Amino acid sequence: MSNGELRSYSLVELAVERLSHEILSGRAEPGERLVEEQLTRRLGISRAPLREAMRLLAQQGLVEHIPRRGARVATLSADDVRELYDVRDVLERHAVATMPANPDLTALRAALEVMRKATEADDRLELANAHRRFHTEVVALGGNRQLADLYGSVLVRIQLYMAVNMRREAEAARAEDGVLRHERLFAAVSANDAAEILAALSSHGARTYLS
Repeated sequence: MSNGELRSYSLVELAVERLSHEILSGRAEPGERLVEEQLTRRLGISRAPLREAMRLLAQQGLVEHIPRRGARVATLSADDVRELYDVRDVLERHAVATMPANPDLTALRAALEVMRKATEADDRLELANAHRRFHTEVVALGGNRQLADLYGSVLVRIQLYMAVNMRREAEAARAEDGVLRHERLFAAVSANDAAEILAALSSHGARTYLS
């Protein structure tokens, strides 16, 4: 890879990181237009890496392209979110059913530690990201990489929905409660208790926001 290609790739990564942070923190509202000229100026990059970043964000389900109207922050209806939760539940059940008796919990333990640090720093976005990483690591224990990748993409879209309610969630629950819930899930995985793992997984999420 040439220096020019490396620089371009780094600019793409920078744009993806900045824009996903704005979207998942709730700073960019669902349906908000993403104007190319404004973004190139604000991010200090050219059109080529921005367009590649927008393509990657669209693959993640965070951005959607509307014919003749350009790009915007993705929107999710209540039905969309219900369907995402249904898919999430199916994938979790399959992963738990195929989980080995003595899985390597190193990555899961590390994800839990990141969650504790985010809680101490009172960083709600990093905490939400840590929750997503923890759940993805649980499902990855099932050994199916394709399933884990699909599960991760579903969680990103659910997190987009959660971003709209981030402030409301912060007022309704203490950040420490999330750590306690995930410690319960970690204990269930450690004990290889499939029923308790599924019970702990089903208690997570934003279903209470669905009408």
